[in-house]
Amino acid sequence: MNIRPIRSKRDYKNAIERISELMHAEPNSDEGEELDVLATLIDVYEANHFPIETADAVEAIRFRMEQQGLERRDLEPFLGSRHRVSEVLNRKRGLSLNMIRKLNKGLGIPLSVLVGAAA
Repeated sequence: MNIRPIRSKRDYKNAIERISELMHAEPNSDEGEELDVLATLIDVYEANHFPIETADAVEAIRFRMEQQGLERRDLEPFLGSRHRVSEVLNRKRGLSLNMIRKLNKGLGIPLSVLVGAAA
């Protein structure tokens, strides 16, 4: 087992290729251990070089509206008046704790997505 840190695109490509070769390795074998270590190194490299942006609350609300065929007026029980709905969807007003709770309970939008926008 010759494992090195992944510091470049070439190292990353080589590690991916080696993982492909090791996919059928038996657990707890030398090759299985190499697979585990390489997977961990690749995970760290990808987290640093290809970060996944956190979900945006307004986009999540719009997505849920599209999924459920909702209109802006359908958001009034969760956000307040028509004007308030417009402010939130146009990013002129943040979500309050009460709005977050109602959107989570009523539309099933994850708290982690909604709270990220309020913080």
